[in-house]
Amino acid sequence: MGFMDDAKETAKAVGEKVKDTWEDTTDRIGDKVDEMKAESDVKKAEAERDSVKARNDIKEDLRDET
Repeated sequence: MGFMDDAKETAKAVGEKVKDTWEDTTDRIGDKVDEMKAESDVKKAEAERDSVKARNDIKEDLRDET
């Protein structure tokens, strides 16, 4: 029975390794998604900032003309 016990232990160890690898992979994917969302939020905020600045510059130019 020693061979069967060894095979069971080996199969169990392989199963644990596969499970751990799967969990690590899903965590990495989740981290990358979070990173991409944050980057998107930054780009959106920068675009909004630039838009407000341009609008304010136009208003200032119009004030100076009158």
